[in-house]
Amino acid sequence: MKFTTNMGQTDRILRIALAVVFAALNLFGIVSGPLGLILWVLAAVFVLTSVISFCPLYLPFKISTKGK
Repeated sequence: MKFTTNMGQTDRILRIALAVVFAALNLFGIVSGPLGLILWVLAAVFVLTSVISFCPLYLPFKISTKGK
């Protein structure tokens, strides 16, 4: 599958930071149960999209935070 990157550095850093916060909320027991599971999934998605610099939700809206 060929796709172009659509995420800039700031977007990637913010996603990683949010993933760390979500994971910490779970690891320290602040959030648990179904919401905790949702946060784990979101953290994983944020890390994955940051690593590959591509967000599929940006495609339909033709959004790119990459810059020039």
